[in-house]
Amino acid sequence: MDHTAVLTLYDREMRRGARPDGPGAYVERVGAVVRHTGPAHGWNGVVRSALEAADADAAIAEQIAHFTGLGREFEWKLYGHDLPVDLGQRLVAAGFTPGPVETLMVGEVAGLALDAEPPAGVRVVPVTDRAGIDLVADVHERAFGADASGLRRHLCDRLAAAPDTVGAVVALAGDEPVSAARMELAPGAPFAGLWGGGTVRHWRGRGVYRALVAHRARVAADRGHRHLQVDASSQSRPILERLGFTPLTTTTPYVHATARGDRHPSLATAEGVAVSGSCEDQ
Repeated sequence: MDHTAVLTLYDREMRRGARPDGPGAYVERVGAVVRHTGPAHGWNGVVRSALEAADADAAIAEQIAHFTGLGREFEWKLYGHDLPVDLGQRLVAAGFTPGPVETLMVGEVAGLALDAEPPAGVRVVPVTDRAGIDLVADVHERAFGADASGLRRHLCDRLAAAPDTVGAVVALAGDEPVSAARMELAPGAPFAGLWGGGTVRHWRGRGVYRALVAHRARVAADRGHRHLQVDASSQSRPILERLGFTPLTTTTPYVHATARGDRHPSLATAEGVAVSGSCEDQ
């Protein structure tokens, strides 16, 4: 893989060319900032910025005014190659709280190991209705110890309005949901995004997560996406590397709460990262 070329493609298509992620969401390009504004239960944040040191503080203040004016908590996704080099420090000074550093990993679908199957007694089921969404939310809350109400509403919205743009799956051991994940499939985008992969504690380390990655990769290939993209935790990174993913850069979520201090459930849960901030091995 040509790392520089793929990172350039990712920046152009998925950040500068970001698309709304569901009903009620929209993307704006304001100067050197690309921001995504969603409903209260959706994801709100800065997708990309290309700032000069002299303009950075004003741009930060403008985004704070925009999102807090809507009563939204929001996230500024800061990548390792973003400028200025002290942007993270500026965000903290403006009231943002940094989350765990994640690794942007990319895999060319044609080169990934897609033969990983779930362990005996476990089956992977696509989510197509409210009952399936409830199973995904149940896993999310048990695996991450976090409220899944925002995720539940987001998946309901997406499956009702544009089912081809999201692919959620749940792994069942008998009738028990033990792992779940989703995939974002923007039409025409070269990258499909893997998000929110989580496994309940007593099923970790048995290969269920690998099977969910392989399943979603096969779906992405069938839909014509050339690459898969993951914001990986330190726990999921070695699993993804064994499947053929390559690290490109880092990404850190900087979160700014609303004036009321409200916290909205995050939809941008990285593969293996708990919303509460703790990380557990898959």
